[in-house]
Amino acid sequence: MAEGANNISAGGVQPPSPPAPDPRLPLTPMQVFKLKKNWKGVKRRLEDTGVEMLIRLFRLEPSAQAQFKNIRHLESEDKLRMSEDLEKHAGRLMATLDDIVNNIDNVDYALSKMPTVAQQDVQFQGFTANQLALIEQPFLDAVRIILDDRYTENMDTIYRILIKFILQHLVNTTR
Repeated sequence: MAEGANNISAGGVQPPSPPAPDPRLPLTPMQVFKLKKNWKGVKRRLEDTGVEMLIRLFRLEPSAQAQFKNIRHLESEDKLRMSEDLEKHAGRLMATLDDIVNNIDNVDYALSKMPTVAQQDVQFQGFTANQLALIEQPFLDAVRIILDDRYTENMDTIYRILIKFILQHLVNTTR
């Protein structure tokens, strides 16, 4: 084999090296690849994931539900699950998160979407930084439920890094 042949493609031209990872993104290129691949399972059920996440948030912090004028009167989880208003809100929220995840390796674009999440609805504008931070576990639980056996220990680590990254920037945009 000629010297340096393993660095040159069949056409005689060296392929471009992949771009360096953005240091602002706390995920490795392999974690980004796995996240995008695994996220497809969430994408198929975005509204279900969002509804589950919000219900779990309301269970954890009942005062958060009071900030949603169209659902604050709903007293049971069954009524919340049947609420079209909650489903629509969850769908909008998750669509924005979907856009962020699908473009997570373009950090500038992903960060530009953070204010969209924070200002998605009038209800979120009243959220404090502490309430936003409470979304972490409900998000993880909802994704785990939706993905079932596709939610592995490795994916748990990746989703934890992802949600912390998102929440950190959401909190920064709400200040």
